[in-house]
Formats: sequence, C-alpha cells, structure tokens
Amino acid sequence: MRDVFDGRMLRVAVIGAGQAGLSAAYHLAARGLEPWRDLVVLDANDGPGGAWRHRWDSLTFDRAHAIHPLPGAPLETPDPQEPANRVVPRYYGDYERRFALPVVRPVTVTAVTHDDGGFTVHTDRGPVAAASIISATGTWDSPYLPHYPGIERFAGRQLHTHDYRAAEEFRGQRVLVVGGGTSAAQAVQELHAHGAEPVWSTRRTPQWTRRVFDEDWGLNVERSVSARTRQGLPPLSVSAATGLPLTDVYLPDIASGLLVSRGPIVRFSEHGVVLDGPGPDGFGRPDQGEAEALVGAAPALPGVPTAGPSSRSAVPERGAQRRDEGRSGPSLWETPIDAVLWATGFRAHIPHLRGLGIRERSGGIVMADDGVTVVKLPGLYLAGYGSSASTLGATRAGRKAAMAALRFARERDEAAA
Repeated sequence: MRDVFDGRMLRVAVIGAGQAGLSAAYHLAARGLEPWRDLVVLDANDGPGGAWRHRWDSLTFDRAHAIHPLPGAPLETPDPQEPANRVVPRYYGDYERRFALPVVRPVTVTAVTHDDGGFTVHTDRGPVAAASIISATGTWDSPYLPHYPGIERFAGRQLHTHDYRAAEEFRGQRVLVVGGGTSAAQAVQELHAHGAEPVWSTRRTPQWTRRVFDEDWGLNVERSVSARTRQGLPPLSVSAATGLPLTDVYLPDIASGLLVSRGPIVRFSEHGVVLDGPGPDGFGRPDQGEAEALVGAAPALPGVPTAGPSSRSAVPERGAQRRDEGRSGPSLWETPIDAVLWATGFRAHIPHLRGLGIRERSGGIVMADDGVTVVKLPGLYLAGYGSSASTLGATRAGRKAAMAALRFARERDEAAA
C-alpha cells in the first residue's frame, strides 16, 4: 500500500467501498488508471461489505433485496439461509482482493473542498488531493426519522432499522412498526414470529403491487427517480418508487390480518399512539390497496384473529380506546405500545459535500442525464444517489461515474497541454 495522504494529486478518489464504489474502481482500473498512483478508494468501515456488514443477523440472503453481481465477478449462489451480513462482505472482500483494488480503511471523510487546482478530501488521516471525486457513500448512515406530535413524550424504546439487531429483544412487547416498505413488512413478520405484538402503521395506503420485479421493472424505476434528480428534486423513498410485491412471502400474513396497516400516526402519548384507522379493536380498518381483497381470505394464524371489517383485530385490545374528537371521517384510536421501530428509510448520505454548494433550495441536487454527474460542479460524480441507490442501479452508476471521470481527466489533460 502506498501513502495517498502525502499531498500528491490523484486522478480519481472514490469515497465509499460499497456496490457503487467497487464498481467504479473496477472500471477505472480496467481502463488504465493505476491503483494507488492514480486511484484510491476511501472506506469508513473497518472491513469490506459496505452497509451490508451492518444489517441485522436475521436478514437472510433469501430475504434481502436482490443483490446484483459486481462487474467481472458473478455472485455464486450461497446458502439462502445464511445472513446477508456475512454473504455480501465475503463477496466484496474476495472482489477487492481479486482485482487488487486500492481500498484504504478505516478512514473517515469529514469534508470535500474544491478550488481551481481540483478537489481535496479531508479525512481523519489527512487530506487526499484528486482531480475528480466519485462519492459513493449510499444512504445507510443517514436514517430518516420523521417527527410526529407528542413523540418527545413517549417513554418507550425507539429505534430505526439502522440499529435493529434481533426480534427476540421485543418478546412480549407491543411494537409499533412504522413504514411502508419491505423492511417494515418483514419486521412485522419477524416480530410476530418471536413473540412480540406488532402494530403496522403506514402513512398512506400500502403500495402492494402484483407487477413482476424484473430488470425491466428496475429500469423503469430508475427512469422515474432520475426524472426527479434531473430537476434537482430530492429522490423518492424506495417504497414510493417500487411498491411492495404481493408474493407468497407476504400473502398468508395479509390474509390472516397480521400484515394489515392500521393507518397513519396522529400523535404519540407517554405510553401509546393515536392512529387514524380506525381499528385496534377490530371495528374497521383502512383500505389495504391491492391487498384489500386478500384480508381475511384465509384462516388466521394460530392465536391471531382475522382483521376483517367486523372481526376482532390481529392486534390484541390491551387498553385500546376510541377517540372521535369531533373529527369527520374515520375515528381515531389510541393503543398502548412499548416500543417503536422506525422502518422509514434513509436519505442520501452526503454531509461531506455540504460545503460545495451543490444543493438546490428544494433540497435535491441537479444531476445530468447520465444520473451521476453533478451539473453545478464538473469533476464531481454521485454513484449510489437517487436512482442508483439499489444494488442493480449502483453497479451501473459505478460504471457511468468511472466513464465520466475518465472523460473529465482526459479533457483536463488536454487543456493543460
């Protein structure tokens, strides 16, 4: 390993060694950039795997979102029951060694600055100078926590899926699971299986869909998200862009009433939550969208009543109280809870770019048509932002960012000649 903190100018510095960062480094090295002399990858983790090394142990490979292969190295089919936080770090580590990628870790990037001479990446180990930057830091380190009235009064435990480790910790507790994506749905199932009482709350009607989640679907999702980033709008959440797949993984629990949204949160109390359902006592429930016809269509799971309009709820009453409060429409209901699991997604993790002035008033960043080039600052590329936040999109974004950085380097060289 060579010292990259000595002030010399690299051609490209890649920040992040997840799917997008490794893909970018592979393509840059394959097209002539010499590792350590021209190219370096800076990773905050103490080992390979990116965000996957931090996922909860019960997230097995077969339950994880599709993990697409890195360029030049197919992902062998592992044991589907092996935790994804072991499978992916092993795969990434083998990949780094196979292609001799110049990954420096652990190193924390605190800021990126820019002047006429290029970029400086400020880290806890010293500055790194580079002609161009590929920021591939993903979203994992920026969990999104929405605010609801009364949350500061709630006395129970709160945690985001970022910090979730095991359902066993909540045995015997009633847990409010907040969020409309697959992480929320899977958490409801897992908590129930380990003796907890999950209550699922979504801000809107669950976005169940029967569409096939194939590569064409993925490309359509990327196009829709890219349309926003080209306008400088913040990217949508994953569930808003993709929906929830109506597959055999979820169908029995929808039919039993376990995977039934109890509606949006209105406010919290010290030991409970008010939901706009109505429903913890079973007198009705919000519309479940594409899954509506499935609710109550099969016998309940052992010990769990069905959740039809006139039946008892899958959530035990345990002190639930009706609160009409003079509002029109569905009644409000307060139900006791012991904990809140925020499965509310993540935002782009780019605090190190804050000083570059690339954000719009809307909060987003204007991206070029390629989806990786920051329009306001030539030489800066975001891989894993917006449409490239998935592993499929990240692999492609890594390649696009590498190609764009190479063109920028070539143009820079020609201008200096």
